[in-house]
Amino acid sequence: MNNSELQLNIISAEKKIFSGAVNDVVIPGLLGKFGVEYNHAPLISPLQAGTITYTVKGKEESVDVQGGIAEVSQNVVTICIQ
Repeated sequence: MNNSELQLNIISAEKKIFSGAVNDVVIPGLLGKFGVEYNHAPLISPLQAGTITYTVKGKEESVDVQGGIAEVSQNVVTICIQ
């Protein structure tokens, strides 16, 4: 991981969906989508149904979710999805 990347962990009760270094993440929060980049302020947010998108080495990836919770702390984003 370099100085402008985040560690992203997307998990469900059944399995690990994704774990790795990313450039940015867009998360479907209850009040709307929000983006997370390197050095984002810490937060915890519930999720609504939607799509998590993230960029890995210039390629955009996505995961559809029905809800969950996201935590951002010290350049680590952990998302537990339903």
